Amino acid sequence: MAKKNKKAAAIKKFQSHEKDTGSSEVQVAVLSEKINTLSKHLQEHKKDVDSRMGLLKMISSRRSLLTYLERRNPERYKKLIGSLGLRK
Repeated sequence: MAKKNKKAAAIKKFQSHEKDTGSSEVQVAVLSEKINTLSKHLQEHKKDVDSRMGLLKMISSRRSLLTYLERRNPERYKKLIGSLGLRK
């Protein structure tokens, strides 16, 4: 139940209009939430290789979305990485 609440909060924070659930910003925010959760899991379970592969795929997907957003709208990209604390 907590996962749904975190996901809903991320969507609510980054959506551009009421029914926006698929924009690049929302997708990056949801992926970032999943990545953070999985990273905590992997710190405890170091030998969980399958989850590590899933984490790497999520990171790659987020990187692609961020590259797209940076190319299409640099202002929204800067605002997003600032609010998520991804880069300096």
